[in-house]
Amino acid sequence: MKMTRRHGMAILLMALLALPTLAQKQFTLEDLNFGGHNYQNMIPKNRSLKWWGDQLVRLSADTCWTVNPANGKEKVLFTRSQLNKRAGLTADEQQVNRLSSAAFPYADKPLVMLGNRNERMLINFKTGKIEWRQPNDKAAQALEWNDKSRAVAFVKDDNLYVTDGGGNTRQVTSDGSRDLVYGQSVHRNEFGIEGGLFWNPYGTRLAFYRMDQSMVTDYPLVDVPELDDSTRVIAEPAPEKYPMAGQTSHLVTVGVLDVATGDTVYLKAGDPTDRYFSNISWNPQGTIVYVMEGNRDQNVVDLVAYDAVTGKRMASLYHEAHPKYVEPQHPITFLPWDNEKFILWSEKDGYNHLYIYDINGRLVKQLTSGNWVVMDMLGFDVQKKAVIISANADSPIQQNLYRVDIATGAMTRIDEGGKGWHNGLLSASGRYLIDNYQEPDVPRNIAIVDTRNNRQYRYFTAPDPWQGYTVPEYRCGTIKAADDSTDLYYRLVLPTDFDETKKYPTVVYVYGGPHAHNVDARWHYSSRSWETYMAQRGYVLFILDNRGSENRGRDFEQATFRHLGQVEMQDQMRGVDFLRTLNYVDTARLGVHGWSFGGFMTISLMTNYPDVFKVGVAGGPVIDWKWYEVMYGERYMDTPQTNPEGYAQTSLLNKAENLKGRLQIIIGLNDPTVVPQHAYSFLKACIAAGTQPDFYVYPGQGHNMRGHQSVHLHERITRYFDDYLK
Repeated sequence: MKMTRRHGMAILLMALLALPTLAQKQFTLEDLNFGGHNYQNMIPKNRSLKWWGDQLVRLSADTCWTVNPANGKEKVLFTRSQLNKRAGLTADEQQVNRLSSAAFPYADKPLVMLGNRNERMLINFKTGKIEWRQPNDKAAQALEWNDKSRAVAFVKDDNLYVTDGGGNTRQVTSDGSRDLVYGQSVHRNEFGIEGGLFWNPYGTRLAFYRMDQSMVTDYPLVDVPELDDSTRVIAEPAPEKYPMAGQTSHLVTVGVLDVATGDTVYLKAGDPTDRYFSNISWNPQGTIVYVMEGNRDQNVVDLVAYDAVTGKRMASLYHEAHPKYVEPQHPITFLPWDNEKFILWSEKDGYNHLYIYDINGRLVKQLTSGNWVVMDMLGFDVQKKAVIISANADSPIQQNLYRVDIATGAMTRIDEGGKGWHNGLLSASGRYLIDNYQEPDVPRNIAIVDTRNNRQYRYFTAPDPWQGYTVPEYRCGTIKAADDSTDLYYRLVLPTDFDETKKYPTVVYVYGGPHAHNVDARWHYSSRSWETYMAQRGYVLFILDNRGSENRGRDFEQATFRHLGQVEMQDQMRGVDFLRTLNYVDTARLGVHGWSFGGFMTISLMTNYPDVFKVGVAGGPVIDWKWYEVMYGERYMDTPQTNPEGYAQTSLLNKAENLKGRLQIIIGLNDPTVVPQHAYSFLKACIAAGTQPDFYVYPGQGHNMRGHQSVHLHERITRYFDDYLK
């Protein structure tokens, strides 16, 4: 039989229909977890950008380009091989490091700061000449370099050292040890403290922390030998200085070194017992040191000025008190054009805002105001006298960039698009801004913004790294808190094969504690990649930011004071009530998972609502707040001596008997943050009560699992839900 054209087309169509549908790719934890082998290919691409004055520079490992802020055009500035050749650096040990670490400290000079194992250098990238070099101590820690004097301060073997701009090194202290810590973070990194070395503007004097923790109890951690360590047979003690709530804490003083003479004075702050010293800063002349000083109850704070030459206390310029707590997080910042006025951060009107004071402590004006939070101060437009900030004035789940006129207080949003979560990097003059942002459906965009006229140029658009994969649906909305008035934001992640007529096991992921949030307007509403992995396996994921979490104002955050976990649980249960309204949620298969404060919340929910949650996984959980560190624990709970009812109410030891569902507890054996005593004591309580949690330990790991062990961890968490919830 002769085949007609019509018959041929029909057969071809049938053959095409018979072919298997081109399947979307499925994620693995190697794709989604930060420790995974393919993770770097699965996150939105970015650009490494820095300012050389008002000139934007893009950096890679081997090349630097200039970027035209008006049109984004790039031109090679120099390459790594060019610098090495021009500077005559030929030996392997003398090759400059990757250019991705380059810095351009001088707006008016073609100098790039680079280094290698032996030294740091300022190289003229136009001539190739090494114009300055300084030896680099390989054992140095906590490095702080000053661009004016070119001196560097660092810590080695627990002692403080300074190398001046001429390359001369001086050992400043000689009695440093585990008990006596110099030049590093104190107060366990609370109060915004991120280091312990503070140069004055000219690099002629250095303020530094000295922490005496000889009186602090050693917590007995144990260091288990690595599998490939043939030099060790037995585990060794690795104690951690750990002041628990209500116990004796360390003593902190602040020293000031005169680099020229080598003389050190200590600020005459009086008895440092049970006091906190934070947010160290300098006046523009480099002669006065400012310190935020708080009492141990953390309900009073003073801004105190000290003479940097004599250490004498000059005056208290600002005082703030609150019945619950005051929490300074930012040093004062002087206006670049006025040496007698500075910006101070405070929550005293209920939200984190900026205030201008003069050097006599008189309030000049409140610069920002409203039911929203200033989140960062990026710098100043000096010529036009404006400050550039990030804030959530447009939405509680957004971060936008704004220009605030100092004279009038007028505030203008200057980022691209207005939605999403924007991070800014300001040029030296404040004229230009890099706006690096995400939106729920935008992996990453980067725009270059003229802050004065708000002209914007889209410099970079990241491709979707998940193109071709099966991606779940991410939803965001609000429900009312347990007070029936406050809006709480949630994220809902639906299974990749979602069918509203089906019932799905559902996992509540929770953190809930201070200084953190889970839901915002970044890509996929800031969904953790493990949620995507679980959605791919047929779970619904629900995440709610309860009262007590950050960026919603003082009253929202302080609602949990003296009874951590209680208000948070009430709000999380409102989330459960919301889940019950969703026909596709199988409320007989509800799970809960969280880490750290979220681990505390997980066990709290499992034991306070044992008939609601069938399965839980608690990582690094706080069990009893009397075993947590002084600074954090006493801020939110007071001491066990002054708040025994609150500590008893929030302790999970007496809740062990309530455990009904399957609970897995996971810790790092060397956790210095939530020490293992928490988990061990809860296990003892469960043994006494006859309840049966499961337990898993990562030897050698701290509060979080590092590297590829994180992949192992999340596979374990996933399997636990697969085994007992699915």
